[in-house]
Amino acid sequence: MPYRPGHDRTGPQHPLDDVLPGEARVLVAAHESLAGRRRGFRGVWPFLGPAFIAAVAYIDPGNFATNMAAGAKFGFLLLWVVVVANLTAMLVQSMSAKLGIATRRNLPELCRERFPRSVSLVLWVQAELIAMATDVAEFVGAAIGLNLLFGLPLFPAAVITGVASFVILGLQSRGFRRLEAVIAALIGVIVAAFAVQVFIAEPSPSAIAGGLVPGFDGTESVLLAVGILGATVMPHVIYLHSALTQHRVVGVTEEEKRRIFHFELVDVVIAMSTAGLINMSMLAIAASVFHAQGLETVGDDLTEVYDALGSYLGEHADVLFGIALLASGLSSSSVGTLSGQVVMQGFIGRRIPLFVRRAVTMLPALVIVAVGVNPSRALVLSQVVLSFGIPFALIPLIVFCRDRRLMGSLVNRRGTTLAAVVVATLIIALNAFLLAGTLGVVDV
Repeated sequence: MPYRPGHDRTGPQHPLDDVLPGEARVLVAAHESLAGRRRGFRGVWPFLGPAFIAAVAYIDPGNFATNMAAGAKFGFLLLWVVVVANLTAMLVQSMSAKLGIATRRNLPELCRERFPRSVSLVLWVQAELIAMATDVAEFVGAAIGLNLLFGLPLFPAAVITGVASFVILGLQSRGFRRLEAVIAALIGVIVAAFAVQVFIAEPSPSAIAGGLVPGFDGTESVLLAVGILGATVMPHVIYLHSALTQHRVVGVTEEEKRRIFHFELVDVVIAMSTAGLINMSMLAIAASVFHAQGLETVGDDLTEVYDALGSYLGEHADVLFGIALLASGLSSSSVGTLSGQVVMQGFIGRRIPLFVRRAVTMLPALVIVAVGVNPSRALVLSQVVLSFGIPFALIPLIVFCRDRRLMGSLVNRRGTTLAAVVVATLIIALNAFLLAGTLGVVDV
């Protein structure tokens, strides 16, 4: 079963208890795959979905802002950061999915159960702040998309985004496949839009290859690199993915759990690879169109990006960009709300109405829109805030996934734990370097 806010399961249950008919068919097919009666793509199909919901956070409007700004200012220089961030996302999301499969608990629940109350409360508070920063990117991005496509003022457009997120989340009442199908369809819209734009922009293969060589060029490039990390390895879906897998298909034996994780790993690779290609496309388009023309400041404002794409690429590239931005904002705002429910219910064990949850996290975004703060700059800075929140989610995840008593046969291998520690250390070091450079302590 998928995680549903307010739906708490603690004891062993039959996989088909309390499920809708559509969900039951998926679960039957999943157990047929586990028994070896379904092979190939038919065997994987029942397990596809959770990673695609998580992947929405990796292509949210914050990614549009950071990738476009990075490509316009520095060309292909930071393309390697996108690749590294995407590989990191695969590692982190596979661990989060594995935690839910092995323990039937999500990450916030385990933090509440195993950490001192004071630590759990601190983690909860920072997770709530992260949720608010997430909503800034999602609501502002969708509002910009509606403004560009239909001319709606930003504030009413942001309110419409909130209503749309409720509608999308309402699909959960009809089964997890409905929600997964809508999210996958919105991702498909984004893929199609950027595929056409890349075809029109024709980025240089040699320039792309050069961008895969690590390097920086001043404080601003480090700021954007940290923003790309924050926009790609997003803390709220580290929490969410474990909730999406904890009840979806329940493994009774250790062998079943291993096989479920094998299938979920395929889900992660497909979903995160798709998100990675979209992010690389964004940066490549900005580098090919804006940086090549000397338009280095265009990427700072998504409205200017929209106008410039129409002027320099033509072929309705601006409309395609607006459609992709809108699809991204609508889908990611829904996923952000779901993540917020996981965080609050898991860390403090309190159930809260969805409307209140939505209002709390969307308020800062609405304030930013109402007071006239530059929305594109707010998007980039929100992603930097998210990057600072990554260690608070990643370190507990590493601690739990290396605990054999908790994880059983799905415990991390030493190499996996080492890789995760290196990732966490790198992110913390980048954040510290950025702070020191911004304060003038070091010359970046």
